[in-house]
Amino acid sequence: MLNIEKQSIWLQDIEQRIIQKLDWVSDKSKNKIPYTTVNGVHDDRSVENPSSTHADGINWWTNGFWGGMMWQMYHNTGQEKYKAIANISEDKLDAGLQQYYGLHHDVGFMWLPTSVANYKLTKNPESRKRALHAANLLAGRYNPMGEFIRAWNDISGEDTRGWAIIDCMFNIPLLYWATEETGDPRFMQIALKHADTVMDTFVRPDGSVNHIVEFDPFTGDVIKSYGGQGYAEGSSWTRGQTWGLYGFMMSYIHTGKKEYLDTAKRIAHYFIANIPDNGIIPIDFRQPKEPAYEDSTAAAIAACGLIEISKAVELHEKDLYLKPALKLLKTLDEDRADWTTECDCILKNGSAAYHAKEHHQSIIYGDYYFIEAIYKLKGTDLYFW
Repeated sequence: MLNIEKQSIWLQDIEQRIIQKLDWVSDKSKNKIPYTTVNGVHDDRSVENPSSTHADGINWWTNGFWGGMMWQMYHNTGQEKYKAIANISEDKLDAGLQQYYGLHHDVGFMWLPTSVANYKLTKNPESRKRALHAANLLAGRYNPMGEFIRAWNDISGEDTRGWAIIDCMFNIPLLYWATEETGDPRFMQIALKHADTVMDTFVRPDGSVNHIVEFDPFTGDVIKSYGGQGYAEGSSWTRGQTWGLYGFMMSYIHTGKKEYLDTAKRIAHYFIANIPDNGIIPIDFRQPKEPAYEDSTAAAIAACGLIEISKAVELHEKDLYLKPALKLLKTLDEDRADWTTECDCILKNGSAAYHAKEHHQSIIYGDYYFIEAIYKLKGTDLYFW
């Protein structure tokens, strides 16, 4: 079994460092919705950029994570300033609902950590309304022939009408919540159909996952898969692995469907088997050795999912998932975290995609999932997925 005393001391220490860092940076960035940093300073996706696309700016898919961080801190510290900053972020997102055109499958990422979190803690009726609005938008993307939720909107030069992506396993909890909140089964029925389709067509026999699968939007037949943000078609984009690993646990938590737990475990076993000795997670498990691109955000998300699996399995299995989760988090703490005031983010070396122009930057969801994982280990996380 794990050394509980050593783990407890480490958790107390790292929680204090999180509190110290967030106490400082929350005041500094309270009027922003950050995505990354520029010269160590949070950028602001809530600032209108005339040159940006509809899906950028206020509609950017990561815009819920800053609010989610604030709600985690409010839940764990009780400090009212975190609640106030979370409310600023949530209010700003109303512009996205009004614009509509830039929104797509990622409305769950945007309104689960903001409005659903707010409603769970405060019963704010405006937050409930926003979250239900977003849930209806997500449900409206369902393709009944292929039984999947369409990814993205129209992309110039591509026919994306039949595209679905592994990321959406994190968005469908918004539909589970909508059914739990309203009693209307339609939302959960759509979520279940999508999860079953992903289980059957995205998860490979070895536990690795596809990023993008294209269906014929008129017949529902599978056409092909794409490498997406990973190295190539048939490769193994690590953050995609974590969207599946933790995402199927989310569906299991809401439904109790054993197949979802088994699928999460299968993906987890593949992920664990591929963790390098140094604990540094690459962008893609099947990428070339050089350049040695990495993605710290995948490590943080994987840790969250592994901890959730450990809660659901028998005692003799728990360490199988907890040990690698701790290895990932301790590696991040020791080698990929900036606890100074030189950078507004905590985690370094996040990467959005293998073939992106930039690599090894701070990305807001890396910080969010790192904080969530630490509070999961303490047993005090706010669960809104």
